[in-house]
Amino acid sequence: MAVEITIARPELLQVADAVAREKMIEREEVLEAMEEAIQKAGRAKYGHEKDIRAVIDRKNGEVRLSRWTEVVDQEPVENEATQIPLRIAQKIKPGIQAGEFIIDPLPPIDFGRVNAQSAKQVIVQRVREVERRKQFDEYKDRVGEIINGTVKRTEYGNLMVDLGRAEALLRRDETIPREAFKNGDRVRAYIYDVREEPRGPQIFLSRTHPGFLAKLFAQEVPEIYDGIIEIRAVARDPGSRAKMAVISRDSSIDPVGACVGMRGSRVQAVVQELQGEKIDIIPWSGDNATFVVNALAPAEVTKVVLDDEARRVEVVVPDDQLSLAIGRRGQNVRLASQLTRWDIDILTEAEESERRQEEFRKRSGLFVEALDVDDVIAGLLVTEGFTSVEDIISVEDEELAGIEGFDESVAAELKRRAESWLERRDVELDEKRRGLGVEDAVAEIGGFNPTQLVALGEKGVKTLDDLADLASDELIEIVGADAMDEETANAVIMAAREHWFAEDGANADGPPA
Repeated sequence: MAVEITIARPELLQVADAVAREKMIEREEVLEAMEEAIQKAGRAKYGHEKDIRAVIDRKNGEVRLSRWTEVVDQEPVENEATQIPLRIAQKIKPGIQAGEFIIDPLPPIDFGRVNAQSAKQVIVQRVREVERRKQFDEYKDRVGEIINGTVKRTEYGNLMVDLGRAEALLRRDETIPREAFKNGDRVRAYIYDVREEPRGPQIFLSRTHPGFLAKLFAQEVPEIYDGIIEIRAVARDPGSRAKMAVISRDSSIDPVGACVGMRGSRVQAVVQELQGEKIDIIPWSGDNATFVVNALAPAEVTKVVLDDEARRVEVVVPDDQLSLAIGRRGQNVRLASQLTRWDIDILTEAEESERRQEEFRKRSGLFVEALDVDDVIAGLLVTEGFTSVEDIISVEDEELAGIEGFDESVAAELKRRAESWLERRDVELDEKRRGLGVEDAVAEIGGFNPTQLVALGEKGVKTLDDLADLASDELIEIVGADAMDEETANAVIMAAREHWFAEDGANADGPPA
């Protein structure tokens, strides 16, 4: 067995301490990098295929280099360079067991110029990796914070910002329009993402993110920082206009007034940082209609109609408020929609009145034609909320007879006429469906009504194969979103595909061709 030769090298510990202080990393990580470099040099000298390990004594800096050989209970061994059979190992070291190692000390390495350069590269690379990991660990939990930095350089319009112990990227599209930075300028931005990439951690900054505005207010308004006032939503058109919804947990504190500040001092500090971006601060409300009305300020709203399923809201404003509600290039309604997360349609009172009249005429005409009644009775039905002939069939006799001017005999006659008209219509639609070539199998499998079957035929869906080839959104688009949801559409399509599987099974069971 070789005699272990070691030489104390306190200068290694001094170098490790200096590097650790300079790079602000742990001394142990630097020593591990040095051990890795010595191991690489050892393999270059004694053979890359061998398991060469180096250990630096943490007290006196002496380097111990050794070759490790694993004892295995099999012959022949898989790797002769790193393994030795148990039978031979027990002759060298009696009592040794499989899984243990025979450790042979090696003489210290005399670093030549090439080996020294290689070792330096290993140490530098390892220290850089440690630095990157430390940077990522430091900044990954700081997403959502505002940070100050200095513009270091510009690359294709993107700014590289020096944060002191790391470098961050502020892309051109994340800066406020028309603002310009030069090398050395101070910049304040919002950390919106930190990703660990092969070339190191990437810290992404933004000055257009809604969170940047919210954090600026948190710095200016103590009530927000303390949690008394909460910012519920922010929508921005960077550099032009923004809307922010706030709510107070203390009924004695006005959230809007607190954010504006004495003579607008607080909001003006934020506006100045955002290059003059105009900010509308509105009170948040749990009532969706009220929140939408607040969001459209400064425009006045006279009527709001919500469609909860489609998350769509129809807003009626006075004729002279239309341009104010929409805003320049649609900015006001767009920001209000982003803030409330509702799709907003704006109508003037005149447009809304005209549309109501048109709907009234259309529905009245339907009842006049289908039920063979005069305009007065048709108008009464529309006024009472009936929108289709099917509504008359589905309503209770008492409710229909309870309409002013109606009685039981009128209600019964209206229902009879409605049923008769629907039967005639269904017969006509069924003939049209057959004329379009829509198979009976399609009519039976999906529970489609005659109108939907005609719509399918007009779109070229005529066989089970045609129906089975559709995606759920395509089927819903044909029959109407109010007639079928995604789950039902998927069930219908899968039912149409069942004959494919049945045919595949029959072919599999049959004799070979």
